[in-house]
Amino acid sequence: RQTSVQARPDASRPAAAPSPTSSQRYRVVWRWHFYAGLFVAPVLLVLAVTGSIYLFKEPFEAWRYQDVRALAEPVTTPRPLSEQIAAAQRTLPGTPVMSVIPPTSPDRTTRVILQGSESGPFAEGISVYVDPAAAQVVGQIDDSATFMRVVRTIHGELMSGTVGDRIVEIAACWALILVATGTYLWWSGRRTRAKPARSGRGRLRRVHIVTGVGGGAVVVFLVLSGLPWSGVWGENLKRVQASTGSTTPSADDYPNTSTPPLSGDLSDHPDAKVPWAAERLPVPPSDDEHAGHGSTAGVLQPGALPVEAALTAAKPRIRQCPAAECDVKVLLPDGPRGVYTIVAEHRRDPSAAQTLHVDQYSGRVLISYGWDEYGVMAKAVEQGIALHEGRRYGTANLVVMLGACLTLITLVVTGAWMWWKRRPRGRAGAPARATNRRTAYGVMAIMALLGLLFPLAGVTMAAVLLLDWLVLRRIPAVARVFG
Repeated sequence: RQTSVQARPDASRPAAAPSPTSSQRYRVVWRWHFYAGLFVAPVLLVLAVTGSIYLFKEPFEAWRYQDVRALAEPVTTPRPLSEQIAAAQRTLPGTPVMSVIPPTSPDRTTRVILQGSESGPFAEGISVYVDPAAAQVVGQIDDSATFMRVVRTIHGELMSGTVGDRIVEIAACWALILVATGTYLWWSGRRTRAKPARSGRGRLRRVHIVTGVGGGAVVVFLVLSGLPWSGVWGENLKRVQASTGSTTPSADDYPNTSTPPLSGDLSDHPDAKVPWAAERLPVPPSDDEHAGHGSTAGVLQPGALPVEAALTAAKPRIRQCPAAECDVKVLLPDGPRGVYTIVAEHRRDPSAAQTLHVDQYSGRVLISYGWDEYGVMAKAVEQGIALHEGRRYGTANLVVMLGACLTLITLVVTGAWMWWKRRPRGRAGAPARATNRRTAYGVMAIMALLGLLFPLAGVTMAAVLLLDWLVLRRIPAVARVFG
């Protein structure tokens, strides 16, 4: 009697071996993933830790500096802003005024930011806090020495200036390559790979895979939304935005000024600067024919309007930024032809932000630039920045961004730990090179496309290939270490 038997796969046996081409491709991608992670993991770890801390900047500073920011009693009749600024200037005579942030509610102080000793993209001034009722100074803080300023400088440039900024950008771009190569490794190996063992390294591997699959998309968004601040990629994006996707006024609108300054150059202080979308907005000149013929109440220039008058002239043009949800910042004119720059910034919704340039003598609004004038690219970047900073949708947004930072930390730690456990003595433990050159060239072509999208990643990619070709393969002792 014949009996049919249904064969079942033995779970203890390894899965079917992949095709030679797939195996070669897998090896090439794994090698890129390994070395990318090994080189940029320390920087990514620093970015993730500092980024998770900086998410809490607003509540931390509100608590830390409540003694100078909050008043015991609400103010019913504030003194003019020009008097408050004069009081702040008396604390540091001769120091130029950078900007003024009027109180957002009657129980808050006025913040007058005086120029500090530093300059550059992370320069901060000295904040003098003034009681609006009596125009008396409550206290002052050197913004360049605050805890969050240090965190921000580490996060943005590793406290190394332009060099640090470039290193951060390289690491961020390579993080995208790590996610892309990691996704390929997981997808291509999910059916052929045996179930991870219950050893310590097997558990680390499961955590690494689950974390990457579950949070990889949020990490990609976190990186992409942070790149607009970078030195090379960010500047290139601004040029593309200005030339293709925006209605920003151009230099042709100011025939009397050969090279008008840009709004982004007016202030480097993170709490008193124009939105990203307005940084390349040309600054029109004030009509200096009125200089010296009007009121002398101006803060910087004889004949200029006082700050409160410029603010009063601008407020009717602010479209949709309610006072209860909006921070208004005033950047003072720079020189006889400078303008008052009024920035209305909604705490959550970037579509309500607006930048206005006001003639310092006549009070005429020369430019009003906001969401209606932004191009598609500028709108996308502004929304991305608000999400990146964890403020667009309140607590939920902050929790998601914190989760992205923790995801990146977990990926870096588990990846480095797995490498440490598997590395052979005296060797880096890198995956072996592929023997099929055609497969290797195909993967490199894809990497080259990524290098074109992210130039600094492309430059470092080319440097790695040259190093591999000229050094790693040709020196036997080095070849034994790096594989």
